[in-house]
Amino acid sequence: MSFLADSCLMFFSQVLFFAGGWVFFLKQLFKDYEVHHSVVLLVFSVTFALSCTMFELIIFEILGFLESSSRYFHWKLGLYASLFVLVAVLPFYIGYFIIGNLRFVPQKRHIRVLLTAGAWLAFLYFFWKIGDPFPILSPKHGIFSIEQCIGRIGVIGVTLMAVLSGFGAVNYPYTSMFCFIRAVTEADIQSIEKRLMQTMDMILMKKKRMALAKREQLKQATINKSQSGLWGMISKVTSGSGSSENIPVLKQETEAYEELAKQLFLESVDLHNTQERIAYSKTFKGKYFNFLGYFFSIYCVWKIFISTINIIFDRVGKVDPVTRGIEIAVNYLGIQFDVKFWSQQISFLLIGIIIVTSIRGLLITLTRFFYAIASSKSSNVIVLCLAQLMGMYFVSSVLLIRMNMPQEYRSIITQVLGDLQFNFYHRWFDVIFLVSALSSIGFLYIAHKQAPEKTVNGY
Repeated sequence: MSFLADSCLMFFSQVLFFAGGWVFFLKQLFKDYEVHHSVVLLVFSVTFALSCTMFELIIFEILGFLESSSRYFHWKLGLYASLFVLVAVLPFYIGYFIIGNLRFVPQKRHIRVLLTAGAWLAFLYFFWKIGDPFPILSPKHGIFSIEQCIGRIGVIGVTLMAVLSGFGAVNYPYTSMFCFIRAVTEADIQSIEKRLMQTMDMILMKKKRMALAKREQLKQATINKSQSGLWGMISKVTSGSGSSENIPVLKQETEAYEELAKQLFLESVDLHNTQERIAYSKTFKGKYFNFLGYFFSIYCVWKIFISTINIIFDRVGKVDPVTRGIEIAVNYLGIQFDVKFWSQQISFLLIGIIIVTSIRGLLITLTRFFYAIASSKSSNVIVLCLAQLMGMYFVSSVLLIRMNMPQEYRSIITQVLGDLQFNFYHRWFDVIFLVSALSSIGFLYIAHKQAPEKTVNGY
């Protein structure tokens, strides 16, 4: 194919990716919010399109699709565009919208732009300093080299990937395996709901007593104000001071009952969800995910073990897992087949799965995170921050996916990314993954122990 035809194909695919980011933005992130700024939608979609383009080029590299010179050109173009968006465009607009939400800042355009420029320069300073503690670059790199940006983005992105991977490797088996599901019966749910209704009745009774006491006090104050002299004093002594209720004590008791009702309601919701999980576990789909849970449990244990070995012995693999597995099959098992052909096919399948699951998993995480913290006022800033994290995540994915590719397919990626310390990123991923996984195990263990000790019978 000619360079023009290759460029047209890449442009068409980028338009499709841009449209995908646009639809995801409107149908998922902002479906409950009004889009006030089209620039937020545009920047998010551009970041998504550039990120997917890099993954597309990885697939093309393995398949040998497009001319080598065309792939190199579009690698360079996409990478420079991604770095410009991540270092210049997104931080500037994030600062602009944050400053716009500050009440004490005059909302004049030129003042906001000047303050945003100052905030962006501060971001550049801290972005530069973040790379100082890490051995990410060779001494020969200049200040304005592409390696300087990629190296620092890689530290942030790899950290994010390792944290999500560590938590996901532990959380998925915990949420999908039957052995971690508590036994819940209708009697348990009815007992909690009965206690909740009794608590609500107590709250209603306490509030009614407070209302009557306040009304009695108001009535007594009106009577006392209308009466005066000796007869008023005699009437006050003989009739008492009004209601005998202690309103501060009633208020304190009501607040305690309201807190108890809140806890009972949350426990009731949890029991209903657990009951639904038990019913779901008996379906074919539930049993399938239970099997996957066991598989990922084995993977999690293996990954924790191999990460520990890599950290202790400062070990980084030189050969991709596919080629290594085929070499073992050929050398030790005596299986005869075309190593180069099958390594290409299996690598294509493996990396395709990694790419699809990475994009899907990150988008699901971004959606949940957005709904957890977003509001009508802060939604634009949050979306831009999520776009920043998404771009860094995908650039870092290219750094790590490179190790899963056969040696002959790594060369162009190495040329494009520059002379980076790739081994450092793999060691750093292992360290953060291990910390994240062990922390997640501890957190889920404590959460599970706080629940009743019963498990579902038969699993």
